[in-house]
Amino acid sequence: MRLAKLTLTLLAGISPIAAHAQIVTAQPVEQAPPPTPGDADRTPEDVQRSSVASDIVVTARRREEQVQNVPIPISVVGVKELDSTGSFNVQRLQQLQPTLQFYSSNPRNSSVNIRGIGAPLGLTNDGIDQGVGVYIDQVYFSRVAVATLDFLDVQQVETLRGPQGTLYGKNTVAGAINITSKAPSFHFEGRAELSIGNLEFKQAKASVSGPLSDSVAVRLGISSTSRRGTIYNVATGNYVNAQDNIGLRGAILWNAADNLKLTLSGDYNRQNPECCAQIYVRYGPTQRAANRQYPALTAAFNYAVPSTDPFDRLTDVDAELSARNVLGGVSLRGELDLGSGTLTSVSAWRFWDWGPKNDRDFTGLPITTLSQNPTRQDQFTQEFRYAGEGNGFDYVIGAFGFYQDIHTTGSQRQGPAASRWLLSPSNALSNDPSVLDGLTAENDIRLKNFSGALFAKFNWKLGDRFTLSPGVRVNYDDKVGSYVSVVRDSAGVLVPYSGGTARQAAQREAIQPQAFTGEAYRAWNVSYDLTASYKPSRDVLLYATYAHTFKSGGLNLNGVPVVNGVVQTNLAQVAPEKVDHFEIGAKTQFWDRKATLNLTGYWTSIKDYQAVVNNGSTSTLRGYLANAGEVRVRGIEADFSLRPTRNLSLYVNGAYTDHEYVKFVNAPCPPELSGGTAAPVGSAGGTPGVPGQLSPVVCDISGQWLPGISNWAFSYGGEYSLPAKVFDLDGEFYIGADASTRSKFSSNASRSIYTDIDGYTLANARIGFRTGDFNIFGWVRNALDAKYFDLLATTPGNTGLIAGNPGDPRTYGLTISKAF
Repeated sequence: MRLAKLTLTLLAGISPIAAHAQIVTAQPVEQAPPPTPGDADRTPEDVQRSSVASDIVVTARRREEQVQNVPIPISVVGVKELDSTGSFNVQRLQQLQPTLQFYSSNPRNSSVNIRGIGAPLGLTNDGIDQGVGVYIDQVYFSRVAVATLDFLDVQQVETLRGPQGTLYGKNTVAGAINITSKAPSFHFEGRAELSIGNLEFKQAKASVSGPLSDSVAVRLGISSTSRRGTIYNVATGNYVNAQDNIGLRGAILWNAADNLKLTLSGDYNRQNPECCAQIYVRYGPTQRAANRQYPALTAAFNYAVPSTDPFDRLTDVDAELSARNVLGGVSLRGELDLGSGTLTSVSAWRFWDWGPKNDRDFTGLPITTLSQNPTRQDQFTQEFRYAGEGNGFDYVIGAFGFYQDIHTTGSQRQGPAASRWLLSPSNALSNDPSVLDGLTAENDIRLKNFSGALFAKFNWKLGDRFTLSPGVRVNYDDKVGSYVSVVRDSAGVLVPYSGGTARQAAQREAIQPQAFTGEAYRAWNVSYDLTASYKPSRDVLLYATYAHTFKSGGLNLNGVPVVNGVVQTNLAQVAPEKVDHFEIGAKTQFWDRKATLNLTGYWTSIKDYQAVVNNGSTSTLRGYLANAGEVRVRGIEADFSLRPTRNLSLYVNGAYTDHEYVKFVNAPCPPELSGGTAAPVGSAGGTPGVPGQLSPVVCDISGQWLPGISNWAFSYGGEYSLPAKVFDLDGEFYIGADASTRSKFSSNASRSIYTDIDGYTLANARIGFRTGDFNIFGWVRNALDAKYFDLLATTPGNTGLIAGNPGDPRTYGLTISKAF
């Protein structure tokens, strides 16, 4: 069968999660798959209203397939589910998908993980790659800051679990999030939506599409979101941690010939909220002397935070806050029917401007009065793919090129309270505010990053039921970077790397100058995978996969230890992660396809895991990015959906994840074991705070949890509708609910008794009336007003202060939308 003309997308699939699903394709296609037995008596209305997976059509392997025939663990959320559940960004999306985790203290310091792996929690380093790829319209986004933006005129969002890379684009070891925008249409259409809610929430979205000629169509979309902050700053009288987003997108589709389509698209997205404050959560004693811990230090200044209950949502941070985040770009996609398949080219330029202002002492004291790392990035990507088929097999072959230029110009300035807060009271200079007041570090950080790859994937049919699918990828990475931190006192005098006066030695305790330039990481790597799938009956698919892959090595662009004035440039490079991944799965349907149950089991082992480490040989307590010995993540996932009648749909998705550092002997100690002259080595049993043998600066946390992963996570919900007529409008009333539950997880790189976050449940509900082109509904999120933390963090100096981000309180509002 000749491939239909289509837009190739990333691996796609679905775990049905919402009540009113629809037939979803990654892009408009011209040819529908043949009906399967039992479908002949179903009306188009039945299919449109169904949420069972057999009705979902995807192009996962470069051809149209029903999702239950695709041997890949994947989830897809369509536009109706995104709108009805209020999932307008990745943070909201994670409540629908238990294996997706998103953590963010600000757009730069964000991480997206799948099955708990992808990026170290809380760590942002320009010199390493993300383990989870984010793609929008087949364009790879190298900076995870895009995950904080609102979805803009989106058709669907696909979450792929497990290593990717032998079918497309950038290599990713944990999975990918593939976002597909709505395509230009050759018939006039439009849609507008307005939402209002408490906390001064306002959101407006609109799109319009139509033909400019018989061969050219255009689409325009806009989105705007604003909300008052959830934290009140008693020092300024402002609410902080607000939302202030705007996005614009346009696309032009030109059918240049019967066998050639060209799509030119561009977008601009801007965030500019007063954000992002982390507030007092608790005090946890460390190994520091008592007079250098939080209670004694605050008493010395006669200072108290506005509230010691974080759910009073009060702060008094005194530094200016801002999280200006601007992303945009242009892409050109060409699709040419050629021979037995389709040749696709995707060319793109992306930019990112990051303009932050932070309070990094987390208090109302003038300790650190300026902390910011504004960044400019330009990114260029080019991908070529050919998807074809032969007698009994089909295949994809491709090439991918990526170039990235990053320039960060950071600055940090200390205030008059810094000397007393940061220097030991045994040092007489700690009583002299002028020692550190005005001490300023100016950082210049640069990276030039090239990656090129060739990849191929084959599906070889051995009879009607059995298919073998081998894949391979050859990748080359070339990264060149520099890190320069120049430190001056308030008079502009340079602080030397070592030596100098006692005053300068004290200044180095607060900020250590250093520089290295021209550091390079260059390497070839080969990835490969093999999937075997077997279909014993129409409604059952069994599959198994093995993948050997890697996460590119990189450079330490947050600085490295300095020993006796010598910058440890031998620690500037970070080795690649080496991943072995095993997976088995079953996709099943029963009860006349009214029910779907998909099961997956997996085991992922990562050697040379990229993490924050300490190294006793450097005689320094400074953490830096390097390689832990080995981590392991394994688990079982289940996705169940049921539609017993046309008016009722239900779903339950669950995941059990077992995770640990198999070997991590040089980890940073948790706060309860750090700050002294000698830190006990943590036990290997995974229980924090159990002392063992002494070690100068490190802890062995082998056997302990990885951060950010719950052992248990669930999402569940449903919707019931009832036909009705209102003001002569034929439609239906509906009521729906969805919820997510997760168990306890660690929020620190080395598990601590102070930074475990207790499990919680978030419940949401909606009720409304809709017709074919009109929808009005009321909604409530976090309906039970659960008190929970998005994350907890230790703070600089080992004072015992634990700061955190309280999750959103109960919110509620009204949404109205109209299509035409």
